[in-house]
Amino acid sequence: MKKFYFLILILSFFPFHIFSDEIFLSLKKNKVNVRYGPSFDSPVKFVYKKINLPIKQIDKKENWRRIIDFKNNSGWIHWSQLKPINSLISLNEKILFKKSSNFSKPLAKIQKGRVLIIQKCIEGWCKIKSDKFKGWIKTDNIWGSIN
Repeated sequence: MKKFYFLILILSFFPFHIFSDEIFLSLKKNKVNVRYGPSFDSPVKFVYKKINLPIKQIDKKENWRRIIDFKNNSGWIHWSQLKPINSLISLNEKILFKKSSNFSKPLAKIQKGRVLIIQKCIEGWCKIKSDKFKGWIKTDNIWGSIN
């Protein structure tokens, strides 16, 4: 019984939603350094070379954000290299439709891993653009936030 009261006490100070927040961001530039630690003095771990790549923030320290990508690579990025989410990644092949319906005209096949720019999302569908194509995809099997 004491454990139960202790658990309630802990949850009242640290609500569950604090731990479950997922913050997705996008890369602002075509070249973004990912570092081992939250400092410009920390060595570069790897470099992203894809503007608008969606990443998930898992920690923050001052002006630095610890991130993880859809391949589970992680590191620290300075906040000036990030922007609010505007993209997603397809986790499998998808069909791009002219309208938000399975019965609409198919426009293209979207390959797994493709970065797609979000224009708007409604009821399980997102209007996206990718290179020369614009259309609608279903929001299942994607990586990124559609909020």
